[in-house]
Parts: sequence; C-alpha cells; structure tokens
Amino acid sequence: MDVSFLGGPQPQRGVGIVAPFDFALDRELWRWVPDDVSLHLTRTPFVPVEVSLDLARLVSEHETLRGAVQALSAVAPEVVAYACTSGSFVGGGAGERGMSAAMEQAGDAPALTTSGALLEALEEVGARRIALVTPYTKSVTDSLEDFLAEGGISVTGRSYLGLTRHIWRVPYRDVVDMARMAVVDAPDALFISCTNLPTYDVIPQLEAELRMPVLSANQVTMWAALRRVDKQAVGPYQALLDPAARTGPAGMPAMPPSPQLMAESEGYTASEPFTPSEQLGRQSPAGPGQPRSEVEPEAALAGSAPAAPESEPTDGHEAPGHPDDPGGQPPR
Repeated sequence: MDVSFLGGPQPQRGVGIVAPFDFALDRELWRWVPDDVSLHLTRTPFVPVEVSLDLARLVSEHETLRGAVQALSAVAPEVVAYACTSGSFVGGGAGERGMSAAMEQAGDAPALTTSGALLEALEEVGARRIALVTPYTKSVTDSLEDFLAEGGISVTGRSYLGLTRHIWRVPYRDVVDMARMAVVDAPDALFISCTNLPTYDVIPQLEAELRMPVLSANQVTMWAALRRVDKQAVGPYQALLDPAARTGPAGMPAMPPSPQLMAESEGYTASEPFTPSEQLGRQSPAGPGQPRSEVEPEAALAGSAPAAPESEPTDGHEAPGHPDDPGGQPPR
C-alpha cells in the first residue's frame, strides 16, 4: 500500500528534559505539550537516597547534569529543561543559575530549571506573596522558602506532607486539601512544588475555588521551556497559560474560608506535616474534652505560632508507609 500521499510525519520541535532517576510523571509533562513538539527525556543515575536535601544535591551536581545533557545532544533539542524543583533550589539563586550555565555549556542549547521557571512564572502573573504546598520534609520546604525569599517572594502560608519517597502516588484530593490549608493572609498566587507530584487536573479546580493563579512545578517547567522555542503550552483554563483566564475566577477576590474549614484548621500546628489521606485516613480534630488521635493529620502553616525545634534524623519527618508500598522495599 502506497502511503506517500500522507506527506508526514509532521515536523517536530524538540524539547530535552533532564529528570531525577525517580521521576514518574512523564505522561503529565506531555499533557502540556502541543502536537508539533516532542519531548526527549533522560534521567540522572540512580542513588540509594530518599527525597531529602542530600538527594537534591546529588541529582543536581554539574557533572551529572552535563552527562545527561550530552546524552540528549544526539537528538538536538532546541532547549533543555532540568525538571526538578528541589534539585534546582537547594543551592540558592546562584546555584540555580550555575546549573543552567553548566547545561548550556554541555549541550550548546538554551537551558533552564524548574526553580528558575518558577520565578519567571511568578513575575508573569504578578505574584510577590504566595501560598506554598510541598510533599517534602520540613527542611526541604524551608530551603524552598529561602530560595523564594532570595528572589523577593514571600510565603504567606504553607503546608507540606513530609514524604521521603513515592511522591507520585499522592492523590489529587490530598493536593487540594493541602492547598486549602495553605492559602492564608490573601496571597497573590499558590505554588504546588515538586515535579513528581501530580497537579495537571487540579489546577483549574483550585483556580476557580481559590480565585487566584495556581502554579505547579511541571506546569512552570513546560511553560518556560516551550516559551523558549516560541511555542505555547496547552492546558485547560490555567491563568499562567492564558492571560484571559486571569480575568476569570483566578482574578476575582478570594472568598473567605468557610466556617467548616476554619473549624477543621484549628489545632493544626507548624511543627508537623500534613498527613495524606491514603496513608492515615481523614480525622477531624478532637472535640472538647476528647483526646486527640495519635494519627491526626496536621498541616504546617506559615504565620502560626513558632514551632518548637525538631530533630530530623533523616533530614526531616519521615511519613508512614503507603498502603501500596510493600514493607521492606528499598527507598527510592
């Protein structure tokens, strides 16, 4: 059968992606990509370390990045993006800029990182005060807040999960719950960190509910990478991608939290992470005179009473095992 009349395939623009070895959301990245763009993904070498500041440093070493970019050079991407938030903010602003420079030297193409893209995106939507959601431990979340402060961005409220592995398994409902808890003191926008945390489908919902731009790590990475090659990221009604969306629900004044949400937030402290429902199950704070459950979920909120110093034997608070995670598996 002669198929020469089809005239294809369609010419493709190439975007290179360097991701950490445990990145599991390739499909989510593709959802922001128009049909005439191809993603070329590679991963950093495996190291037996859980998600932590130590891991962030290991997967962002310049030699590791150069090797990954050189592996991509065979398919000649027009831009290369390092898709890891913690790996690109752990060294501060100077570290992020050094990573981009090292990748550009290795591949002779424009390069960017997720954390650098975040600062670009916040400028694009005019946000200087943000709410922050992360799946990380407290120490990693603190490091992100330091990076943002260096870039002139203040955090009005935050919630974090305290996870050290299998972040891609967090369900959307936990992301939404954390967002609701973090949005305090009228922020300009919400940022959901970590390229391994699923966010694509919750962004429009949260923008409509919270009435502010909602940014996520994968979203800003793809938006910035595609912009480098004069392409537009695609996505349903997202303020970052569509300026018209900023005049819709995302641009309206935020509604005050409901009495039910205010009641549910009482008793949450800044010293412990929010606990995902798939790990411990939802429980409301105990009523008057009732003891609290030992597995009550908690959220870390900036602006709360200062937390007592905590010890982090493995760089933070290690979350309980996931029900889908058989005991005895090596950490990833």
